[in-house]
Amino acid sequence: MSESTKAPEAAPGAHAQAPEQGAGVVDVLVIGAGVTGIYQLYRAREAGFSAQLIEAGTGVGGTWYWNRYPQARFDSESYTYGYLFSKELWEEWEWSEHFAGQPEIERYFNHVVDRFDLRRHISFGAKVTSAVWDEPSGTWTVRTEDGTERRARFVVAATGILSVPFIPDIPGRADFRGEQHHTGRWPKTPVDFAGKRVAQIGTGSSGVQIVPAIADEVASITVYQKVADWLTPLNNRPITPEEQADLKASFESIRDTLNTSVSGFLHQITMRSGLEDTPEQRQEFYEQKWNSPGFTKLSEHYYDMTTNPTVNQEFCEFIAAKIRSIVKDPATAEKLIPKGHGYGGRRPPFGTGYYEAYNKPNVHLVDINETPIIRITETGIETSEGVHEVDIIIWATGYDFGTGALNRLGVQGRDGLPLKEYWADGPSTYLGVVTAGFPNFFFPGGPHGALGNNPRYSGDQVDYVMDVLAHARDHGHDVVAVTAAAEEEWTNLVNGSESQSSFLKSSYFYGANIPGKAIKQLLNPTGRWKLQELINESVANGFPAFSFAKAEQRG
Repeated sequence: MSESTKAPEAAPGAHAQAPEQGAGVVDVLVIGAGVTGIYQLYRAREAGFSAQLIEAGTGVGGTWYWNRYPQARFDSESYTYGYLFSKELWEEWEWSEHFAGQPEIERYFNHVVDRFDLRRHISFGAKVTSAVWDEPSGTWTVRTEDGTERRARFVVAATGILSVPFIPDIPGRADFRGEQHHTGRWPKTPVDFAGKRVAQIGTGSSGVQIVPAIADEVASITVYQKVADWLTPLNNRPITPEEQADLKASFESIRDTLNTSVSGFLHQITMRSGLEDTPEQRQEFYEQKWNSPGFTKLSEHYYDMTTNPTVNQEFCEFIAAKIRSIVKDPATAEKLIPKGHGYGGRRPPFGTGYYEAYNKPNVHLVDINETPIIRITETGIETSEGVHEVDIIIWATGYDFGTGALNRLGVQGRDGLPLKEYWADGPSTYLGVVTAGFPNFFFPGGPHGALGNNPRYSGDQVDYVMDVLAHARDHGHDVVAVTAAAEEEWTNLVNGSESQSSFLKSSYFYGANIPGKAIKQLLNPTGRWKLQELINESVANGFPAFSFAKAEQRG
């Protein structure tokens, strides 16, 4: 399809005059216009519920609206990230690359909301400040920053796991007179890097994309690294006409695979141990992985790569040798080689030209463990070695993962209990979609969901939420609440399954990057298959984990 189909952007605060707006109670109020929220709005309306969606930004896309930094792009294959509910949508939209960039991704989400007439049910510029449960009427009152109040029977907070930027509390940040930008709140107006002295703090998935993207434009860029990660090539390329034809012809089989895949990808795990191959065969296999696309380094590796120390260490040594062969300065290469964790111990980034960028004379790396940052000054960054003057600071410092956005909504459940207080020691959930004491409140795509390609398992959760809501409606119930016992059982299962995950407690998947945050499991180590198994059991048995009731007074 033509790239000129991007819909005009709504102004802040603009919204369609949906018939259910006003003083009445909407059935379903969705918070967040990302990949999960758009699907939730679509499903709710298709099921016959009155539904609205409110979004803090001025456009749709969620992560792909806010993250518009240079070379922001998927590291899941484009066609596995998009929606699968419409064959027509699948056939009419053509992704240009295997891993699409942010502008194309944003165009896709705009196309979807217009293609399915969802825009008139979305209010933009509506940042939620509180959501308060009213027991007698069985409704939520949701307030936004502009003072608007909305009442809803059910609230679905599709606020995402990567939506609250984190900036470390470094003294003097407010004193800096140049530009500062976090990757997760990048301005719509392109940042002028030409001839500028740039500092970038952070080297995660966002940071490794930016460095090579701007290296040839800036006067200099100094990268401040806290922890090196095992970066491997994204290996992106255009989708050929032959591949486009194959994708369109294979919709049903691709959809069925993605709907059941443990990882949410089309990848196939290598069903043999690394030790079944000879050392020479393993080196050939590692070379294949190095040249393979994206997450196949994890999802199509030896099945025991993350659990077998011998295989994991050998693969890490292979990557380390690659880094040393690419980066000409031996001291810089050693700084870029991770210490203290193997491949899969942290979320692995995928990049294009990142290591190669350090061969440019204007690209510099600072290990802040060796040379700590003391403060931000009016003109730059002061470290233990002195002040480095810069014009622009890029904060590629990540997010308050998993619970960050939910804890900032001002949610108050039964007896006025704040969700933030209830989750002070870490989240407790049932199937990663609901929590006890907060009736009619759901959060697909939040903590304890699954592992893998996010839209696939969050889509499972949206479908489950709709099953619960339809059951309540069909039986004349207004109030849906999960039992404390069901919540405890699932949360104990998630917290007790850490051995099934390779991720370290020092990673953001446990909240370790946020000072003062409880170090608790924020993912679901049991994986998508267990989530789907329990969802199917719940639906088949009439949702035994929930209590259903009528409101004391109809709101």
